[in-house]
Parts: sequence; structure tokens; C-alpha cells
Amino acid sequence: MRRTMRSLTPLSSGSASLTWSPSLLMRGTNEASEGARLCFSTDGGDGSRVKIFDRDLKRKQRDRAAWLMRPGDCFIDSVAENLLDRLEDCKKTFPTALCLGGSLEAVRRLLRGRGAIQKLIMMDMSCDMIQQCKEREQDKSDENIETLHVVGDEEFLPMKESSLDLVLSCLGLHWTNDLPGAMIQCKLALKPDGLFLAAILGGETLKELRMACTIAQMEREGGISPRVSPLAQVRDAGNLLTRAGFSLPGVDVDEYVVRYKSALELIEHLRVMGETNALLQGVPILKKETALATAAIYESMFAAEDGTIPATFQVIYMTGWKDHPSQPKAKQRGSATISFKDIQKQFGDGS
Repeated sequence: MRRTMRSLTPLSSGSASLTWSPSLLMRGTNEASEGARLCFSTDGGDGSRVKIFDRDLKRKQRDRAAWLMRPGDCFIDSVAENLLDRLEDCKKTFPTALCLGGSLEAVRRLLRGRGAIQKLIMMDMSCDMIQQCKEREQDKSDENIETLHVVGDEEFLPMKESSLDLVLSCLGLHWTNDLPGAMIQCKLALKPDGLFLAAILGGETLKELRMACTIAQMEREGGISPRVSPLAQVRDAGNLLTRAGFSLPGVDVDEYVVRYKSALELIEHLRVMGETNALLQGVPILKKETALATAAIYESMFAAEDGTIPATFQVIYMTGWKDHPSQPKAKQRGSATISFKDIQKQFGDGS
């Protein structure tokens, strides 16, 4: 597992700067409590499905984001660029690829021939988002890629088994109620030796805002309420890949610190990205005085000398392959012919 932190140039809007350095997302002025960590099992003891997110609400948020999004968002572009960079490390080509939800526009714009993709299927649960992608596709006549646009749900993947060479998902899968199930469906849709690449928000996202809101709620309301969208922890990512049945799993972690002029500007950016809270459990809107206290505490605790406030986004990159005989495989346990004790005797204990 790799962790990185880098600096990036300001966002195109000119109102926020970004440092690459990322578990909770706000709904409007609502912020997350310290609280809930939910496991990713979605099958209860009685066989019923446990639902965490309101998928219909998330679709409406994606519809709104389709009309608010601004091409060239530095944070979104950086995540998409990092994800696509992994294709350059592969000698294999991927003639048929599926881009699954999330930052579709950024992935399509930054693809630039990587992966030698000939047919690209772009899928999102939002009709408006797909329509926006279609309109922007008209400006990409210079690329010889057959592009199809599909309205569909990541939780019920409408793809034939063993029909894809590559599945990409940039900041979309963390909103599924059944993340392991969605990843298993992706694996089934892949051909043997097919590649799964995904970027999801991790559990350290918006930690500054969470702290400020928790303190404000304790001071103003005498307690905290669960306003958190539960996100995967870094240690969970490898287990998710293994549980889905991927071979050669890989996990990388990047942290981005975006600077805003105010907490309200941060909330607006979350709306533009379609990353506002979509918990199924209804939570009352944060009281005005609590919201103002949150903004004041945020500034007092984290503001820089220039008056900007930081917001951390943790991004977990996951890589996995569908089984194929050509892939390297680990030896069976107990098949070693040399003992570590013998190696230690030969080279010394290093003390």
C-alpha cells in the first residue's frame, strides 16, 4: 500500500487552492458526527438487504451536479489523472471499457488514448449526467473511440458476463449500498485477465469539518446526531478486493487538501461534485445557529494566515485483475524448501 502527498495548482475557478495530501460528506449545511462506522455487509441474517444510502436522493443530487459541474475542477481532474496513469503501467490493451458513475466527464476528457480503448461505455444513474456527457462527446471527434452512453445503477450492473476488458470508476462506488456486491458484478463482467480500476473517497475525508461540526453541536445542542456518510477505511480496501475475488489486488492512498475562502464555499463545491450526504436515515437540517458556530469554529481551528480554510479528501485507489492462467500466483503454504532459520544462519542476524 502506498501513501502520497503532493502540491497542485489552484482550481480553475480561482476561489480555492489544492494541495495533494482525504470520511464524511455534508448534506447542505449538515455535517457528520464522529460516529457511525458501518460494515459493508448488506445481507442481514434474514436475507434482507441493509440499505445505508438513499439511491433516489443520490440520483437527484447527480442530476443537480450535472448542471452545476465545471469542467477543469482541479481536484476531480487530479483524481482522474492519477487513476488513468495506472493504464500507462500496463502493457496490455483494453479494447472494451466501462466507465462507471462518478467523474465521467473528467475521465473521458483526460483519457487521451491511454489503454488503447476502442469502445467506451459510459454509465451513470443520472439521466442528466449522461445527457451532459453526450453533449460534450461531440467536441471529441478527434479520437477514434466508439462511445456508448447508458443510464444504469452500479448496484445492478446491466453488463453481460465476460464482456469487458476494463472497468473504471472514478469517485462513484463509495455511494453504493452493497460495495462488495458491486465489485463482484464488475468482476463477473470482466473477461479473463480484465482490469478493475476504482477510486473512492476514504474514511479521513472532511475530517476538519467533522471536528468543527461535532464541537458546535455539543456546545449549541448538547449532543451530536449521525450526519455521516460512512466510507471505507484504508484497511478495508484490500479486503474488499479479495472478497470480490480479484487477483493481484493493489491499494494506494492519496490525500488532497483543498483550500476554500469559507465553509459555505466548501459546501457549494460538494454540491457541484454531487458529493453531498445521501444517508437513508433522515436527519433534521442543522440549526442556523449551529451552522454558524460550525463555520466559526472551523475558521478558528484551521484557518491559514491568508484566511483560507483547508478541507482534506482521502482517495483510495483500488486495482484488481480477473483470474487468468498467465498471471503470477503465490506458492502454496508449506511448499518452501528453505527455512528462514537457515537464511539467518547464512547471512547473520544483522545485529
